[in-house]
Amino acid sequence: MQQFPSVIARYLGKLHMPILRWTDIVEILIIAFLVYNIIIWIRNTRAWALLKGLAVILIFVIIAALFNMTTILWMVQNVAGIAIIALVIILQPELRNAMEELGQKNILSSIFRFDINSADGGRFTDKTVGEIVRASVSMGKVRTGALIVIEQTTPLNEYERTGIEIDAVVTSQLLINIFEKNTPLHDGAVIIRGDRVVSATCYLPLSDNKLDKNFGTRHRAGVGISEVSDSMTIIVSEETGHISIAYKGALEENVDAATLKERLTLLQGKQNQDDRHGFIPWKGRG
Repeated sequence: MQQFPSVIARYLGKLHMPILRWTDIVEILIIAFLVYNIIIWIRNTRAWALLKGLAVILIFVIIAALFNMTTILWMVQNVAGIAIIALVIILQPELRNAMEELGQKNILSSIFRFDINSADGGRFTDKTVGEIVRASVSMGKVRTGALIVIEQTTPLNEYERTGIEIDAVVTSQLLINIFEKNTPLHDGAVIIRGDRVVSATCYLPLSDNKLDKNFGTRHRAGVGISEVSDSMTIIVSEETGHISIAYKGALEENVDAATLKERLTLLQGKQNQDDRHGFIPWKGRG
């Protein structure tokens, strides 16, 4: 036991503080800046969901390595190169947009940027629910076509960029005016994030599912965006005035104001209730 302190003393005697130069500090700051911006970029694109999927695969690979599962390890070694190329191809639009944003953004503003909506997950208020329901019902009565996308955890930045920036508080009057016929903003979709209308006249991906022939491009776009994200889309038919809801590739047709409010309320508390509690209590057609 008496030798133990001497062993520690000898070990500590070998330790020494590295000499920290000012260039080392600059290098650390540059790396931190790059890592931070890469994380922000991943968080605001579809790559975030892809990254979570890769994390699950990585866990299985680690388990395979621990238990020496040779077949799985052999498959990983042979597929890794192809997978990296596939990732670059899949994320090509996001990579191009990231390079464009890097050339356009103000470096100082990106360093001190804070996302206010990230703290509450972009959750909208009861007032927003009421305004959306009121606008949808009003447009349905006069048969004004509308396409309203409510963003949740999956970022819709790439679709937001296809439209015109609005950045205004959600009100029924604003939504009705946007979709009024023969106005500059009526064509396309509106994207709502939290309590704000962020963009209008947005182009959405069309669904490849076989929908009823009575459904036009507006319904196909509403279902299409729900297939590639966890957003909920409200569609008001210009032909019938009926209100439909698209979520996760399912379409609920001809809903009334009470049902629409119920769906929005469920979506409002989605992060606490989680999908295992059954967000969609209906059997929609997809």
